Amino acid sequence: MAGRGTVKAQSGFNANNDAETLFKAMKGLGTDEATILQLLTARSNAQRQQIKAAYKTLHGKDLVSDLKSELGGNFETLIVSMMASPVMFDVTLLRNAIKGAGTNEKVLIEILASRTQNEIREIINTYKKEYDHDLEADVTGDTSGHFKRMLVILLQASRQQGVQEGNIQSDAQALFDAGEKKFGTDEEQFITILGNRSAEHLRRVFDAYMKLSGYQIEESIQRETSGALRNVLLAVVKCARSVPAYFAECLYNSMKGAGTDDATLIRIMVSRSEIDLLDIRAEFRKSFATSLHKMIKNDTSGDYRKTLLLLCAGDDA
Repeated sequence: MAGRGTVKAQSGFNANNDAETLFKAMKGLGTDEATILQLLTARSNAQRQQIKAAYKTLHGKDLVSDLKSELGGNFETLIVSMMASPVMFDVTLLRNAIKGAGTNEKVLIEILASRTQNEIREIINTYKKEYDHDLEADVTGDTSGHFKRMLVILLQASRQQGVQEGNIQSDAQALFDAGEKKFGTDEEQFITILGNRSAEHLRRVFDAYMKLSGYQIEESIQRETSGALRNVLLAVVKCARSVPAYFAECLYNSMKGAGTDDATLIRIMVSRSEIDLLDIRAEFRKSFATSLHKMIKNDTSGDYRKTLLLLCAGDDA
């Protein structure tokens, strides 16, 4: 999947020059937002980290603090999000999803269902370094029941590799027996199988399940489970089928109907911009009667819109 992002490293990059340009854009009265958003969307995340360091060296000030004091609203949130390293972005999102009153289940589900095993491990290590807390302990302290257990399984980041040919049929049968076939649901089977098998193995199991039961696995999960458990199981299934298609659907849902879920829109556009946003755009166009570019354009405004469209980087009309 490497190289399917829309944001690329700038060739001939010079961190000191960029730091100066940003300093001038914020100096004195008024702020040159256009310069800020055009520069930062045209640099890779690794380059933005170097700009942050150069800014501090040259001016003795923190670039992110300066950006926060000069910008506002969703535009500020988006630019500040782009300045975090990918792992720090995820770690901060998880921390904010857990701490305080209530739990942002949507964020926990989205990150833990979609990230690779290596990304999850890096998140756990960075979380510990940053907050001197164990992510798993924080997650279990804030969730309950089968939902909690599914998140714990995902945090183990130890999915089996490859396809176990001998288990495809028995996994499909176990899922059928645990749900559609019995009165009530054996959630245990769902979380064990969906939480531990590889994506390619699960795709084969879903095909076998369809032949066996006459249902798509998603339909059965909708019927047999509810609440946060249903949401995490559906996210895991969708990510096993196609991570870009999963994110395309999340983006569509963040903008459809009245109002915009800006937090989700920002989270996905920033976190996928260097990974698979080109694939997400293609899936979006395939699944919905419009392009991601068009939907962002119609749903947002101002410098916030301009920045998102630069991250989107093209209209698949």
